[in-house]
Amino acid sequence: MTHFLPSADPVATAARGLALAHPGLIEVHEDPLFLRARTRAPGRAVALVSGGGSGHEPLHTGLLGPGGLDAVCPGAVFASPHNRQIHAACAAVAGDGGVLLIVKNYTGDVINFGIAAERLRHEGVPVATVLVDDDLATDGEDSATGRRGTAATVVLEKLLGARADQGAGLDELADLGARIVARSRSIAVAARAQTSPATGEPAFALDAGTLEYGVGIHGERGTGTVERLPVEKLVERMADDLLAALPAGQERVLALVNGLGATTGLELHAVGSLLYDALSARGAEPLAVVPGTFTAALDMSGFSLTLTRMEPEWVQLWTAPSDTPLVLPSRTLTAEAAAGAVVRPGPAPEAGDAADPSGRTVLDRFAEAVAESRDDLTALDQLVGDGDFGDNLLGGVRRAQALDGAASGGMGALARAFLDDVGGTSGPLFGLLFQQLGAVSWPEEGVPDARSAAEAAEAGLAAVRRVGGAEVGDSTLVDALAPAARALGDAARDGADAPFSAAAEAAARGAAGTADLTPRRGRASYVGERAVGVPDPGALGVALLFLVLARVYEPEAAAGLPGLREVAGR
Repeated sequence: MTHFLPSADPVATAARGLALAHPGLIEVHEDPLFLRARTRAPGRAVALVSGGGSGHEPLHTGLLGPGGLDAVCPGAVFASPHNRQIHAACAAVAGDGGVLLIVKNYTGDVINFGIAAERLRHEGVPVATVLVDDDLATDGEDSATGRRGTAATVVLEKLLGARADQGAGLDELADLGARIVARSRSIAVAARAQTSPATGEPAFALDAGTLEYGVGIHGERGTGTVERLPVEKLVERMADDLLAALPAGQERVLALVNGLGATTGLELHAVGSLLYDALSARGAEPLAVVPGTFTAALDMSGFSLTLTRMEPEWVQLWTAPSDTPLVLPSRTLTAEAAAGAVVRPGPAPEAGDAADPSGRTVLDRFAEAVAESRDDLTALDQLVGDGDFGDNLLGGVRRAQALDGAASGGMGALARAFLDDVGGTSGPLFGLLFQQLGAVSWPEEGVPDARSAAEAAEAGLAAVRRVGGAEVGDSTLVDALAPAARALGDAARDGADAPFSAAAEAAARGAAGTADLTPRRGRASYVGERAVGVPDPGALGVALLFLVLARVYEPEAAAGLPGLREVAGR
C-alpha cells in the first residue's frame, strides 16, 4: 500500500487540514508545532494538554475543543513530540488552576512531557500528570517500563474533559484520571502490519492463517502469534483476557472497539455486536459499546478492545456534551434497549395446501446444474464484475430447495428465494422471471403447456426490462432471455415437437453472443471494452435454466444441446 502524505511537513500539513475542516474550533501554531482549541467552557480552571506521535489519528486531535482537550502536541509519525512543543502549548493554554498533562506510557513521551512539566514548575505553573498504561499485552512484572498507553486514552480524555468543564481542580482531575486508568485495560490484534512510510512495505510479515496478538499502536509486534480464529472466538478470548485483568466490581463496563487504521466500519460494528454478547454472557453489563477508529496505527489491519469499569458518577461525564472533531456516541445501553435493537420476524404463517405443488424435479435438476457450473460462472464474473455471481446463483437455488419446494412448487420456491433473499443485481431480476414462470404448471409427469410457458417467459422478460432497462445487445441476461422467449412462443404456435429445446438452443446462442458485445448495462458496463470476449454470466444462467427445462421435459431432443462450458467457450 502507499501512504498519501506530502514529502514536506506532513504532520503540519495535516494539522492545518484539520483546522480548515473545523473552522473556528482549532488553531495551529507552527513553531513549535501544536494545536489549540479556540474556545473553552467558562468554568474550566485547569487546561488539559496531551499529544504523542502522529499516525494514531483521530487520537488526541479528535478530542480538541470544549468538553475535551485544550491543546495537543503532535510528534512525527510514531515519534514523541519535543518538550519545547509541550512547554509552548502549556504556556499558551494554562488556566488559573494550572495544567494537567495526559501522557501515554511510552519512553519518549514520558521523558519529553516530564521535561516540559519541570520547566512549567520552574516558572510557577501548577502542573500534574496522568500516565495512561492500559495495554494488557505489556503487563509483565519483569519490565520496569510498565504497560503501554493505548486506546483507553480516548475514554480518559473524554471523561476528564467533561469534569474539567465543571470546574474541577488540578488535584481532583489528576486523581480522577488515575482512577480511570486503573480501571481500564486494552488488548489489540492484527492480521496485517502497517505500511512503513519509509519502505512502502508491511512493517512485519505474518504467516498465512495467523494473527499477531497484543500488537502496539506504534506498529510493534505482539506478544505472540496465534492461529487465526473465527472472529466470534477471537472476541471471546479477548473479552476473557480483559475481564480477568480489570479490578473486581459490579459497575457497568464501557467498551471501546477501536480500528487500527485499515479495519472497516462494517467489521468494527460486527465486532461490537459480538463483544456485547460476550460481555453479557460473562455477567458484565455494557454501559455502551462504541465502535470506530479512535487510535490508529497508520493502516494496520486489526482492532483493539478497551474495557473501562465505570464508577456510577462517571456515566454523566461520558454523556456530557462536547464540541470536538471526533464525536463520541453519548447514548448508553440498557438491557431493554439492546433487546429492542433488532426486530425479529414473527412466526411464519402455516402453509396451506398448495394449488400446484409442481416443479420439484425442475428445481432439483437446476440446482445440480448450477452446482456443477458455479466455478465457471464465478471465473467469468471475476473478469467482468466482482466474482459473486456463481455463489449468488447457487445460494439462491439452495435457499429455494430449503423452502419446501415440493409443497409450494419449484418455480414458486425459486421466486421466493430470489426475490426475498438473493442480493446483488441479477438475483432479484432472476426472481422476477421465476415469479412469472411460477404461474405455469411444471408437472412431475407429462409436459408443461408450451403456450403458457412462452407467455410467462415473455412476461418475465418485460418485467426484467422495466426494472433493469436493458435491451438486446446490451450484454445482459436479456440477450439470452429474449430469444428464448421468442423461440418458445414460435414453437408453441407452430405445434413443434420440442419447444423447450428450441428455447434452450436460442438462449445458448444468445448467451454465447454476449462475448462479442460491449456491455452497456449492468456491472460489466463499468469495465467497458475490457469485457469483450467474455460471455455475460447472467445470460449464461438463463441459458442454463432453459437447458434444464429441455432436459427434464424433452430428454431425447435435448441430447444434442451444448453444455454450459461449450456455450461459454470454456
